Formats: sequence, C-alpha cells, structure tokens
Amino acid sequence: MASSILQALMLVVALSLCISSTECLTGDSIIEHSQSVDGGLCFNLIEPSGYNCLEHTAQTKDGFLLGLQRVSSGILNLGSQTAPPVLLLHGLFMGGDAWFMDSPNESLGFVLADHGFDVWVGNVRGTKWSHGHESLSDGDKEFWDWSWEEMALYDLETMLSYINSKTGSKVFVVGHSQGTIMSLAAFTQPDIVSMVKAAALLSPISYLDHITSKLVLNLVHMYLDEALGLLGMHQLNLKSDILTNMIESACDGHLDCSDMLASITGENCCFNSSRVDVYLEYEPHPSSVKNLKHLFQMIRKGTFSRYDYGSIKNLLQYGKLKPPTFDLSKIPESLPIWMAHGGNDALGDVIDVEHTLKELKSKPNVLFLEDYGHIDFLLSTRGYEDLYDNMINFFRSCGNLNVQ
Repeated sequence: MASSILQALMLVVALSLCISSTECLTGDSIIEHSQSVDGGLCFNLIEPSGYNCLEHTAQTKDGFLLGLQRVSSGILNLGSQTAPPVLLLHGLFMGGDAWFMDSPNESLGFVLADHGFDVWVGNVRGTKWSHGHESLSDGDKEFWDWSWEEMALYDLETMLSYINSKTGSKVFVVGHSQGTIMSLAAFTQPDIVSMVKAAALLSPISYLDHITSKLVLNLVHMYLDEALGLLGMHQLNLKSDILTNMIESACDGHLDCSDMLASITGENCCFNSSRVDVYLEYEPHPSSVKNLKHLFQMIRKGTFSRYDYGSIKNLLQYGKLKPPTFDLSKIPESLPIWMAHGGNDALGDVIDVEHTLKELKSKPNVLFLEDYGHIDFLLSTRGYEDLYDNMINFFRSCGNLNVQ
C-alpha cells in the first residue's frame, strides 16, 4: 500500500513537471523551476512586453483575497478605458500567467488587449498571484477547505462584482478547462450570470466520465485523492521540496516520463515544447486536495454536482443524501456562449462536450478542431488563426463594441 501511494504521489507531480515529450527534468533544472518568482504578475510578465497593467485585490465572501490584473495595450490608457471588459479564468494548477506565456501575437491576454478589450486577469484562491486570506494562513488546513465549487460561487462572483463596480459594464468571460467548470456552474446562479455579457469556453468541461487521459484515469483508479487525505495533506503544491524530491527520484529510473503531456491531455498538435523552461518558471500553481477529490468524484460518478461529503454529512450540508447537481438548463437561453473543443482532448472528451450541449437551453456557437489537444487551446502556436480571431468575431457579434 505504501509503495502504491508513493508511486501515485510521484505520478501526480509528474503531470505538471514532466511536460517535455522527450525528457524528464531532473537535478538542478527542477530546483531552479521550483523557486518562486518575486513581484506581481504585472511586473514579471505583462509590463516587460510593453503593456499597461495594474494590480487589484478583491475579497470573497469567505475571506479570500484574490489578485486581479487589469491589462491594456500600450496605445490605450487604463484610466480612460472605454472598451468592454473581459475576464480570463485559468485552469487547474495554473494562474493568470497562463494567458501571457508566449509572444504577444500568440498569447490570448495580449491579443485581446491589442484588439482594444479591457482585459482583467483572474487568479483563483490558493494560487501565487492571489494574496491569501483575511484571517487564515496557508499553513492552516481550513485555508485549503475548498474545491472548484467555491471558486465558482465565491471567486467568480467576487471577480465579476469587482469588475462591474470598476467599469459599470457587464463582463465577457473567457475560461479554459477548470475555468469553464467554474463558469458553467456559476452561470446557473441568476445573481452571477446577470453580470455576464457573453462567455467563450476553451476545452469546456462539466461532465468528465468519458475522459481518456491514461495518467488521470490511473490516478482515479488508485484513489490518489483518498490516499492524500489519509496522509493528512490539504494543499497540493507541486513545487514543494518533498514533491520535488519525489519527482527527481521518479524520473531517475523508476518512472517513464516520456510523452507525459500526451498521457494527461491527449496529443497536442501545436504546443511549443521548446518553451517548457519558460512555462515552468511560473507553473504549476498550488491547489487543494479537496479540489482534486471533487474532480475525481465527477470522473467516477459521471455527475456535475456539488462536493460529495458522504451520505451523513450530505444530509447536514444539503438536507439530502446526495449532493445537488448544477442544472445546466438553468443557464439563461439569452446568454451568448461560444465553445471550442478538440478531437484529441483527453480531458474534455467529445462525448462529454456533447452531453453539456444537450443540457443547455441555448445553442452555443461551437468550433471543433480535430487535431487539437487540451493544452493547444491555451498554448497553440496557431492560436490566433485557429481560435482567437473566431472568438473576437463572436464577441463583436454580441453588441456594438469599440474594438478592432
């Protein structure tokens, strides 16, 4: 049992640190990439590319302090911004930096700013660019007592309220992966969706029971989430010293790290593997073990529901034996939605995307790219021509916008 737990731990670290398809990072390179980046996201990644960027902090109803960055091109003045606001929501083990990892003409955050959008970058609780909690420290187990459910109902609500208060405008929402889970759950809530003008969902996820990711399915079947809980772990920090040492050991003859990315996300047609070192300067960000457990519950049960505490605690928490579902039919038919998904996406499987589409009252605009894997929707070298131009045209169709 102990060896199985250790193997599972090494595997979960590998999903974020063994990204190159030809080599596994070992030794000094892992240590270097495990060091934190000083300063804010604006200072480190956005302003050096010549863009205006301002740091903001918003507090959730349950006390988390979320970092938001407001970005525009160097041509525009943020103080007199009249363009429509757009909020970017990152995926699991990522932060707001994910939208700025490549050159300005390849990174969606920069592309939207260049087209005149008032870009707001979201960073969910627990990630590096958010700023903790009003009373808890990240060493407290209560600090990590959340999943994507709280991100949807608290973090996203707070971000939208804050942006609305600063701009007086409804917000375009763009999500990738976990950011789409948050969005779809939040949009079932009338008070949240009322602040949204339209949504663009990259690798949309609500149901997960048809994923084909070999590594993730192995971890689910090994009950990694339960094992981490038995070990007393609450934070899942893939850059911690103990996990860094595990991945070094795993890649030193105990685990085949070749083609690791494809085993997680599916084959990516357009991912620039030469920039792995750059990506690893910022990724992965921490998340909670409870969040991982909630996602694994979705895979096992085939549901899009609130967190399952077990029958007795569910009765206390929800007044019923099973957790309530997020009813996608409650998303207003009037909300314009654009989706892009891929034939090689092992996490956002085509069958699961079709399940989501069937439950929506509306008929979203859907872009299907046969050769795209999960990461391509964020880091494709062909992103502008394949995705972003189509997305921007969709936003233009939602109203008279002052964008290029």
